[in-house]
Amino acid sequence: MPQYAVLLYERVPPADLPEEVQRGHLAMPGEAKELGGRIVSGMALDQPDTATAIRGGLVTDGPFIETKEVLAGVFVIEARDLDHALAIAKLTPTVQGGVEVRPLVGYEVLEES
Repeated sequence: MPQYAVLLYERVPPADLPEEVQRGHLAMPGEAKELGGRIVSGMALDQPDTATAIRGGLVTDGPFIETKEVLAGVFVIEARDLDHALAIAKLTPTVQGGVEVRPLVGYEVLEES
């Protein structure tokens, strides 16, 4: 089945998320399964001030982009097609944010000889 990245953007810090939103995230694997899809993996990201960016070969502290919503986590899901992936992604609870869905393009990791 094709895989998609669901990028979760949120304005509310993880520690301040309402309990029902946290429970909603925990319920997502079962809800995705009920829709005929599967969450392959999911991870929350640490706070934006912990980020280290590399741009043009230069390493700097933190992200360059000023935004109200920050990338808070990512899920990898399996879905039949984009419409199916969007139906699964709509299960993602947010307080003041949203999600972005992108098809994943597979590649093979080559080992050095």
